Amino acid sequence: MECHETAKNVLNRKQQKLLSRRISDLSLKIPGTRLEALIGELYQELEKAGISFKPKTYLSDEWGCPDGVPVIGIPFYLADPELCQLEGQLTGIEAEDEAEVMMYLRHEAGHAFSYAYRLYRRPDWRRLFGRFSQPYRENYRLVPFSAKFVRHIPGWYAEKHPDDDFAETFAVWLTPGSDWRKQYAGTPALAKLMYVDKMVRQYGRKPPVVSDAKLDKPVHELTMTLDRWYESGRDTDHISLNLHRTLNNDLRRLFPAEQGQPAVDVLRADRQQLIREVHHWTGIDRELLSALIDELLERVQFLELKIKPEQAATHRVSVSVFMTTLVMNYLYRGRFVDT
Repeated sequence: MECHETAKNVLNRKQQKLLSRRISDLSLKIPGTRLEALIGELYQELEKAGISFKPKTYLSDEWGCPDGVPVIGIPFYLADPELCQLEGQLTGIEAEDEAEVMMYLRHEAGHAFSYAYRLYRRPDWRRLFGRFSQPYRENYRLVPFSAKFVRHIPGWYAEKHPDDDFAETFAVWLTPGSDWRKQYAGTPALAKLMYVDKMVRQYGRKPPVVSDAKLDKPVHELTMTLDRWYESGRDTDHISLNLHRTLNNDLRRLFPAEQGQPAVDVLRADRQQLIREVHHWTGIDRELLSALIDELLERVQFLELKIKPEQAATHRVSVSVFMTTLVMNYLYRGRFVDT
């Protein structure tokens, strides 16, 4: 993808050499890294909450628990600062900071707890959260601000699938200081939180009924080079953004100034913040969102649009609203611009 190719051109020699290596040959591990301390923090939270079960963790290609297996896969790049930096440069999306890592660990611990005791098979689990067997959707139609669901990972993630609904509910229940009883008082989501509380009291000190099984894409099985991994699994070449040229007129309305600093420079400086904000409120895939921002930046640059310095803050808000509208159109109609 163009963003990937452009980023590669500005990498230093050490990073270029790193890209040519196989992931499995990088000798990545959790012990001795910041991940070890964060996993230890998760285990302390679980113990304090009355849960003896501590899910095993391993490095993989992405966050996740294999279906029905109570283990936690963590993206391999989080085990190395240089890989974290490379992730941000090549994808345009910053690697998770410590607060975000803890959020994901609590979420995945929710999956693992459900799998360890096969809670998802219980009739009362299905009545509250839905069928575990229903299809899993990457792009899902959310209902923003629905009181039926908790809010934890940005993007209304609890609405994605019943399995994620439970995991998000568990994560909110587990998070220190969440004050979930007060926070969700009078909402349907409270019944789900009370259910998690009940299940922990029932199973928290019991040994799991499901043990470890085959891991899903452990780091030692990732034999492709880093460069190939980014090209094959992390790009958006297969996605047609379908941005009609009529958007040029909308961009000119957003940036009507004839004099000032280049609008593209201001927007590039705000790129990461725009990704965080629009993703938080819409739940759209961050790689797709990154591709959308990059195409809009190209158009703003091509049109040579300007911003008056004193109006930069106002324009940031306008661009955020503009992008959110495009994204919601995509989520509900399947394309950013309906032609």
